[in-house]
Amino acid sequence: MAATLALLIPFFGLIAIGFVAARLSRLNADALGWMNIFIVYAALPALFFKLVSRTPMADLTRVDFIFTQLTTVYTVFLLMLLIATVWRRATLAEGVIQAFGAAYGNIGYMGPGLALLVLGDAAAVPVALIVCFENAVHFVVAPALMAIAKGDARPPLAVALDVAKRVSMHPFIVSTACGFVFAAFQIPIAAPLQQLIDYLAQAAAPCALFAMGVTLALRPLKRIPVEIGYITAVKLLVLPTVMYLSLSWIGGFDRNWIYAAVLLAALPTATNVFVISQHYNVWQERASATVLITTLLSVLTLPVVLYLISSGFLTVEWTP
Repeated sequence: MAATLALLIPFFGLIAIGFVAARLSRLNADALGWMNIFIVYAALPALFFKLVSRTPMADLTRVDFIFTQLTTVYTVFLLMLLIATVWRRATLAEGVIQAFGAAYGNIGYMGPGLALLVLGDAAAVPVALIVCFENAVHFVVAPALMAIAKGDARPPLAVALDVAKRVSMHPFIVSTACGFVFAAFQIPIAAPLQQLIDYLAQAAAPCALFAMGVTLALRPLKRIPVEIGYITAVKLLVLPTVMYLSLSWIGGFDRNWIYAAVLLAALPTATNVFVISQHYNVWQERASATVLITTLLSVLTLPVVLYLISSGFLTVEWTP
């Protein structure tokens, strides 16, 4: 267990440093703008391109893995949507944000750094696939459901084209697609360009974690709504459990692929959930609180997940 905690100290340490730096500097949220641009448009895309471009096409075309992982995420999403709208009587727009709070983990900022730190290069491919495809689906589902919930006056075709543009132009998707092309055709990369990609990729995890700490510091917690209790339980406990059971039941996946998917499923709510809520002016304060609380509690839950992985307790030969 001590070794597991030692892995998490530098990881959460970067978040803590960002948090403290933001508190001491007393800057507003706008000050983080250029850092986020660097992370989203340069560092993380370079990391995803590097991971994918070096991977054999046989591994990049594991449709069964992608389908199972996405189906699991959206099973939990639909469950939370039903709980929010039927049991809690929330509006559809509020239910969508709650569902994303329970199913959309911080896979972009936290996922690659933690998975590669814990599992090594063996986690590179599943992490890249999860980040690419899960984000792509989220980018489609969020505006589509919000268009229905908010009564978007635009024609359906205009909404669909807008969604398609957002997905196709997102840096994570573009960089991963480019990686697919380079991997498929085994295109060599010039040494100076490869060095630049390596520099950017190495900066991805530290910068993303630091920025996450800053973001948390700039969104102080004012109150804890009752909904956050069950959202947190579903996000940190139910989703990783169901992810493990579904991938183990389907079978045929490498041990490290299953571990990577479980680890990413156990991550706290993505900051993008707050961004979505802010964009559509729905459930903003509570979405911010969800991100903060799940991140704080993940300090307790992630060590347990890592221990279960490192101890071999999560056997991949499980059958129902």
